[in-house]
Amino acid sequence: MENLLKKIQHFLEEIDSYRDKLLFLFIKPYWPLKITPNHVTYVRVIIGILLCVLLFFFNIENKILILTLFFIGAITDFVDGPVARGTNRVTEFGAMLDSTADRILIIPIALYSLFSLEKWLLLSLILIEVTNALTSLFYKSKEIYLESNIFGKIKMTIQAIVFIIILITWPNLPAEFFLDLLWISIIFGILSIFARILDLKNKQHVQLKNIQHPFR
Repeated sequence: MENLLKKIQHFLEEIDSYRDKLLFLFIKPYWPLKITPNHVTYVRVIIGILLCVLLFFFNIENKILILTLFFIGAITDFVDGPVARGTNRVTEFGAMLDSTADRILIIPIALYSLFSLEKWLLLSLILIEVTNALTSLFYKSKEIYLESNIFGKIKMTIQAIVFIIILITWPNLPAEFFLDLLWISIIFGILSIFARILDLKNKQHVQLKNIQHPFR
């Protein structure tokens, strides 16, 4: 099972690498160095907080405004990773900020669009995000750096696309197919957690061997 998961993960990462190669054509020669990857991610955090305030504190439900803000937030998730890799600015803090920003963006829209009609789906999405966050905190407490994995990236991509469709069709729910995609994103969320646990286990094993044989 573990070997199968690694093979699937490697295959999907190979496909995802083409996105980086395509974006690098524009990022490496043209990206302004004053704008760091974390600046891009902070935009997503601000948009997520702004959506929460607009929807739940001011009850502003202007479809064009909400959809535009969410779309911009989703685009920042598409580019901040490639910018970090293309400008050699990949950091542990940036990786943790990226996953946190994803949750801050997705959860307000999930609550807004699913609470009244798809409570079990909403609950499942939130439980996966909470579990993922707890897993990240756990391996952080072990002082082991694990990068975000491809399963988490796919989960976020699916959710971003589906919630854009949901915001377009709101207050009506979209076709059942799109809700099914959200359930599929939960499967990728579970795979992401499982992959993190395996990575943590492997890196702890390497750490232990280095401690036992420091001069080997």
